[in-house]
Amino acid sequence: MVFILADNQDITREGVRALLEPLAPGDSIVETSSRAALMGQLAACPDAVVVLDYTLFDMSDIQLMNMKQRHPQSLWLLFSDELSRHFLRQVLLSGQAFGVVMKTDSRSDIITALAKAARGEAYLCDLAAQVLREGVPAQGGQACLTASERLILHEIALGKTTKEIAYAQNLSFHTINAHRRNIFRKLEVNNVHEATKYAFRAGIIDLTEYYI
Repeated sequence: MVFILADNQDITREGVRALLEPLAPGDSIVETSSRAALMGQLAACPDAVVVLDYTLFDMSDIQLMNMKQRHPQSLWLLFSDELSRHFLRQVLLSGQAFGVVMKTDSRSDIITALAKAARGEAYLCDLAAQVLREGVPAQGGQACLTASERLILHEIALGKTTKEIAYAQNLSFHTINAHRRNIFRKLEVNNVHEATKYAFRAGIIDLTEYYI
C-alpha cells in the first residue's frame, strides 16, 4: 500500500508521516505539494491512498472528482481545516471511495482514519457522517426545468456562449437568452459557475465531459 501525502504545508506532511509510519513502511509514503505532482504519483501508483488537503491545492471540485474517477482503485482521505457542506455532499454522494477527517479532529480520530485507509476502508468524521445522513437537499428548480431548459443548461455548463447555443439549436439569440434567464431564476442561481455546479449535481453533465 502506497500513501501519497498531498499537502503544501510542510508541518502537516511531517505530522501525518509520523502518524503513518507505524501503519506503513517508510518507503511506501510519498509526499507531493502540487496537483501536477499528484497526477504523476497516481499514474505510477493508481491504487494508492491519497491523503489530501483539497483546500490548499490548485484544483476545482470537478477536477478532483475527475481525477478520482480516472483512478477508481485509489482511496482518498480528505484532510482539511474546513470543507463546505455542499462540497462534502457532492463527494460523498458520488459513489466513489472518499474518506473525510478534519485537521481539527482529535489525534485518535486522525489515527483511526489513517488506519482504516491502510485497510482500504473510508473513514467519515462526525461532520461528514452528518452531511451524508442529510442527503441531497431538495432542489426547487430541478423538477421545473423543461427538457429544452435541461439541454440548454447542459450547453451552458460546458462553457458555450448564448450565440453558440442559438446557432447549434437553430434558435434565435433572444430565445436562448430568455431560456437562460428562466433557468437561472428557477434554480435560484446568479451566474454560470453556480449553474454549472447544479448541472453537475443533478447529473445533467457528466465527469467524462471535463478534462484536467
